[in-house]
Amino acid sequence: MSRSKWQSPVALLMLMSIAMPIAFNTWNALLNNFVVERAAFTGVEIGILQSLREVPGFMAFTTVFVLLLIREQTFAVFSLALLGAGVAATGFFPTVYGLYFTTVIMSLGFHYFEAVKQSLSLQWLSHDEAPQVLGKLISVAAITSLIIYGLLWILLEIFEMDYLWLFVIAGTICAALAVVMWLGFPHYPSKTQQHSHIVVRKRYWLYYALTFFSGARRQIFMVFAAFLMVEKFGYSAAQLTLLFLINYAFNWLFAEKIGVVIRRIGERNALTIEYVGLILIFSAYAFVEDPYLAAGLYIVDHMFFALYIAMTTYFQKIADPADLASSAGVSFTINHIAAVIVPAALGLVWVSSNAAVFLIGTAFAVCSLVLARNVPDRPAPGNEVRFGKIELAENKI
Repeated sequence: MSRSKWQSPVALLMLMSIAMPIAFNTWNALLNNFVVERAAFTGVEIGILQSLREVPGFMAFTTVFVLLLIREQTFAVFSLALLGAGVAATGFFPTVYGLYFTTVIMSLGFHYFEAVKQSLSLQWLSHDEAPQVLGKLISVAAITSLIIYGLLWILLEIFEMDYLWLFVIAGTICAALAVVMWLGFPHYPSKTQQHSHIVVRKRYWLYYALTFFSGARRQIFMVFAAFLMVEKFGYSAAQLTLLFLINYAFNWLFAEKIGVVIRRIGERNALTIEYVGLILIFSAYAFVEDPYLAAGLYIVDHMFFALYIAMTTYFQKIADPADLASSAGVSFTINHIAAVIVPAALGLVWVSSNAAVFLIGTAFAVCSLVLARNVPDRPAPGNEVRFGKIELAENKI
């Protein structure tokens, strides 16, 4: 392969999509068992930890200020290195406050990286190619995750490797790949000069609302669905890893195809399918008593994740191209307003009723469904919604 072919923006995005799950998915797969076995966490502590994990996401709007100092592509690579460092340090601090600290470090890298990667993707990809390429990036991340979870299962079950070394290996690989990206790729300029201030526009209100409820219900899955498997049904780290393997096998096989489907059926229909499915799944979580049925729900729940591409491409179609970098940070902040509050608040609810937590998730999914039906057939600047249209205006902070 020629140097110019592998040194392309899409190739860089793919390498980023490999590096991130190596660190983050190792951390995510091991976390619940690690905190229960080594730090005696209950639902209260895990809720607080997950809320702390989301604080950097809430602060993602500060991305635009960092970009005054360094280039967006450089910031993405630096954030990946910080993510790797935080994961590598996790096993050395098996205490409540130690885990809170390493989680925040890891999360700073993860959330800044995700915000900047989304911005770079929307800047480098055309409207027509975005759904399929974004699906391909999910597939790349998924096959990486399959390999990671397979290796984790082998290292846990056969070699009985200690959690500490698993965290160290994964974090170090992620940081090393960040160095490769820094040294091995040229800087790719944006097609449009990005705003250097925070931009909030009234005409983006539907995207902001969808983003807010997405953050709320996603946290219930991320935090409490996995915790349910460990606390209520006694799943081991190796068993959870097998569930993750199944989840990412689906993403690997179908995520790119889902991107093609979204391009064909439109964002409104894709989001409708996602939210109807989530209403049913969260309602079932509330009353499940069989560990195998719970595992099935967990797998089906994760299958809907690829449909979030529709929300990203909807925003790409309605946005001013110069807003993308600033808006990526703003949208992450909106997404994490609920995400900062939900884990800690519902951790307290969890102590009294597991079912109530998931029924609240059902309510969030219902709100998302109502909002999704307001997405127009052909989103574009000036045609952002079906109802409640706001004229184009320069509303910025």
